[in-house]
Amino acid sequence: MPNFFMEFRVIDDTFQLYNLMLNDIAQANTYIYLETYKFANDHMGIRFRDALTKMARSGIKIKILIDSWGRGPVSETFFTELIGLGGEVKFFEKIKINSDIFTRGHRRDHRKILVIDDKISYIGSANITGYNLNWRELCLRMEGELALAFKKVFLENFNAFTKYFITNKVTYIRKIKSGNFEIIRDVPSIQFQRLRKRYTQLIKQACHSVVIETPYFLPGFLLRKAMMDASKRGVNIKVIMPNHSDVGMVDLLRNKYLGLLHNAGINLLFYLPHNLHAKLLMIDDEIFSISSANFDFRSFRYQYEIALIGTEPEILRQLRAHIGETIRNSQGLDYLEWKRRPLIQKIFEWILLPFRHFF
Repeated sequence: MPNFFMEFRVIDDTFQLYNLMLNDIAQANTYIYLETYKFANDHMGIRFRDALTKMARSGIKIKILIDSWGRGPVSETFFTELIGLGGEVKFFEKIKINSDIFTRGHRRDHRKILVIDDKISYIGSANITGYNLNWRELCLRMEGELALAFKKVFLENFNAFTKYFITNKVTYIRKIKSGNFEIIRDVPSIQFQRLRKRYTQLIKQACHSVVIETPYFLPGFLLRKAMMDASKRGVNIKVIMPNHSDVGMVDLLRNKYLGLLHNAGINLLFYLPHNLHAKLLMIDDEIFSISSANFDFRSFRYQYEIALIGTEPEILRQLRAHIGETIRNSQGLDYLEWKRRPLIQKIFEWILLPFRHFF
């Protein structure tokens, strides 16, 4: 198989990531395509906007796709100069206050992609915001031909997603193969849930180890069963999540699953320094998935997500170092403390359980 990259770089330091992205943006020659869930009107969002505007002034083609829910206070007026210079900015699907708000309103574009000049592409967990500068993210910078695949992905997304509806649905849900890599684009679906099914399949195939990093851990029944069955046949399963994420309701609800999984032999680890926002699945140190998707109901059922799955040894080497550092800064579940959690907490877990799909 040909080597599709000149360079791979796994980045988990957010400040370093943003500097790399801004440096790559500053050196663009033809186009810059950015798709993100959040683009904040803060010091970091302004840095990115100004960098993109500068490049548009130089004749570089700029296309940006931002989710309408995740955008926060950012609107077209935030990008007035960029748009005036020919840059295109789209906001995906506004929230509508109607009877479908609790299902359609959760169908968000949660993907994070940056593509530059058919040469450089990024995929991973990080949005464009300043408040997550101390979070532990996970992004992959790729230099080489895979940028062409991500260019195709972005343009199909950009052309299909509009402010009020989605067109061309058949095209942009297809899996894309490129060398030893596959790109999976997931779409809201109770029936299909491509990423959940692929992850379940990979866990069922695991022989030695499974590592999951996720900020929000609410696995459905089939994923829980696959994990517990794998543990029973001797697979070493580690799930790493933040000790305290930025969504307290999810932290509360996830507690309901911890005892069951712990008793099945699954190692539950909690990252201590700050929020762990990485989204990673690694199987047997041989297959990885770096994605935008959390390991929860909402990502797999309701959101537009994207994952890169592959077997490239150099990426796996860097991911092993990343995982080792994450584990060194984590502690295991204190099962006795979990059992002694207050009754009121257990009651809230039961109350929140029917709404687990919406967190």
